[in-house]
Amino acid sequence: MATDSQHEYTKPRGKGIYLLPNLLTTGCLFSGFYAVVAAIDKHFEHAGIAVFVAMLFDTLDGRIARLTRTESAFGKEYDSLADMVAFGLAPAIVAYQWGVVRIAEFGQHWGRFGWLACFFYAVAAALRLARFNARAASADKRYFEGLPSPSAAAIVAAFVWFVSDWHEPGLTGLILAFVVTASAGALMVSRFGYPSFKQFDLDRRIRFVYMLLVPLLFVLIATDPPTIFLSVFGTYALSAPLLWVGRRVRRMVRGAPAPGP
Repeated sequence: MATDSQHEYTKPRGKGIYLLPNLLTTGCLFSGFYAVVAAIDKHFEHAGIAVFVAMLFDTLDGRIARLTRTESAFGKEYDSLADMVAFGLAPAIVAYQWGVVRIAEFGQHWGRFGWLACFFYAVAAALRLARFNARAASADKRYFEGLPSPSAAAIVAAFVWFVSDWHEPGLTGLILAFVVTASAGALMVSRFGYPSFKQFDLDRRIRFVYMLLVPLLFVLIATDPPTIFLSVFGTYALSAPLLWVGRRVRRMVRGAPAPGP
């Protein structure tokens, strides 16, 4: 005859909501919300920092859930909704608040171009997250199809943070900001493959000299955060299109048909 303790041990756990990973997801959601509020208040440096804090929470929640075996269907859905706020709406609104008011001064059509670029980014982020969720079971874990939404958000936030000190960026600077925003959106819904780094083994041995790069990276970030973040994530975003162009050129030189993205 089974005891009460045995009945408790075999009791299904599927309906539970685990605190720690969902608390981290809430931190991601709050950071995205704060980025929007900071942008409305014209604190664009704080808004940019908030987006990167959201990225930190987004990285931790999934890893903690896997390490503690507390993954759940609820957590995945909650994480996706938080990502849409932090990496879809927040960067779009940050770019909108920073540039649309200024660019509208150059004409009504420029103002429309600005908010359409921001809306396109938000739609692209939603489509990117929906595609990721729909193909998560069958997708190659080593690569992302399209630029990940956190990386796209990092580019937009870092660019606005980088140019937030420009009191008068001029029409050229404003157009560049919205081109960057729209381009980040286009890369999210593209078919370019980006390394996911999910297979990186944190337990493997590495050379001591590589460890010296870690404090160097932190020093560089502390020296000029927006420039370093924009350089790192911009390089990552451009890597896939440039590699595709390189392969296409090599195949054209050899006379073979060019591959798709």
